[in-house]
Amino acid sequence: MKRLLVVSAVLAAVAVQAKVKLAAPFTDGMVLQRDMPVRVWGTADVGENVRVVFADAHADAVADKDGKWMAELPAMPASKVGRTLAANDARVSDVLVGEVWLCAGQSNTDCPIWGVSPRYRDGWGMMTLLSTVKPFVRLVKTPLVMAVEPKLDVEVKWRKMTPDDLLPVFKAGSKMPSAMGYYYALELANALDIPVGLVDSSWGGTNIDAWTPRSGYEGLKDLDAERDWKIIAQKDWKPEMRKGPISGAAQQPSTLWYGMVAAYAPMSIRGFIWYQGCHNAGEYGRYANKMHALYNGWVKEFRNPALSLYFVQLAPWGNPGIASIQEAQAQFAAEEKNAAMTVINDVGNLVDIHPNDKRTVAKRLSLHALKRNYGWKQVRDQSPTLKSWRIEGDRFVMSFNDAEGWYIYNPDRSMKTGFEICGADGVWKPAKVVNLESKTRNGKPVHLGPIVGRELVVAADGVSEPKKLRYLYSSPWFGSLYSDACLPLGAFHIGD
Repeated sequence: MKRLLVVSAVLAAVAVQAKVKLAAPFTDGMVLQRDMPVRVWGTADVGENVRVVFADAHADAVADKDGKWMAELPAMPASKVGRTLAANDARVSDVLVGEVWLCAGQSNTDCPIWGVSPRYRDGWGMMTLLSTVKPFVRLVKTPLVMAVEPKLDVEVKWRKMTPDDLLPVFKAGSKMPSAMGYYYALELANALDIPVGLVDSSWGGTNIDAWTPRSGYEGLKDLDAERDWKIIAQKDWKPEMRKGPISGAAQQPSTLWYGMVAAYAPMSIRGFIWYQGCHNAGEYGRYANKMHALYNGWVKEFRNPALSLYFVQLAPWGNPGIASIQEAQAQFAAEEKNAAMTVINDVGNLVDIHPNDKRTVAKRLSLHALKRNYGWKQVRDQSPTLKSWRIEGDRFVMSFNDAEGWYIYNPDRSMKTGFEICGADGVWKPAKVVNLESKTRNGKPVHLGPIVGRELVVAADGVSEPKKLRYLYSSPWFGSLYSDACLPLGAFHIGD
């Protein structure tokens, strides 16, 4: 009888311990953030003592009145060695330590490394998948879910960046990870030679509001409607409820933050990459503020005041108002010290909103991280931005930050740039860079593309007294002006 009581007591203790659960991000094959205290959390019985153990470190916590607990492991260096993370008897295996990033946004983020549609996948995707074996790079594709409150039981499966692990996903009919995110993780892994974890939470056709936590709106003007929006469940949504960029249930403020990101917070991460704006293209006057709300909310929820945000300025896709939203994005980048903008106006497609070159996008995004987060001082990551300007006679003379030299490149070998100038009559006329290097061929001058000096000197035929200048405000909106660091100049206007 005594032995039976002992056995029963042991079984009871095991049953209690078995109730300790790790939160959604903590599954087999995950990557923990290096060089930062690592927060680990989950659920247990109220008042239960939980010990989290990883490598040579441990941390203790007690489940609160709601059965939630959180422990914080000390910062640790990167490691490619797969080890076990345990919280009492709850265990996950093959856990690495390295750099962790999250990517979010709409369809150009969501666009997979390889997919069924030739229009909706990366142009190099299958070649890259078959030739890349990086088992220490791990990728997550978050299921598409909207929610009216934080959804914490998201399905999280960390997959290795190998053909053996990723191709069966495609063959089974499941969505592949973001091409932009895939290439970004690959760029960092190649440069740093340490594990990289990339969480892809993206959904095509979504607005910025859906990804913004309510906490992000605090202290910002003109966003009261988004902050105070009462979420309507998907089953109750009706078409007449549309308002501006909120044209569906999954586009309501915070619905995708709740459904696809909240489960990862407050995970220790380095930052996030972002490609979105098409769905908000009509509200360029408010978009910079909305990006502040997005960033501020993520900073608060991930408990990381140094969180990095590297985002993509929209590529041209035939929208006549694109320059205005591009300038709103540039405004935010100039205002937020932990953010940087990647200009890609040379990789758009006027008949397809989804350009299939995501390698260039990710390469330029990775430059920000290498320089700003990883100490690669030799890297130049910034596209040029206007520093000062003046009018001399019939021309504008402009100086720029982050450009020691310039060149023009157009596939048709023309010297067109997308500049326009107007005089007092307000009539815009095509303008050209006049300080081009000129050579001769058969006794005739030939412009080859390089520009003399660090300034841009621009004039328009028929405008003797210029008043205003703009860049990439008219079709085809493609950039052809590059700094000597091979980074394109973004849209801007002056003289208003």
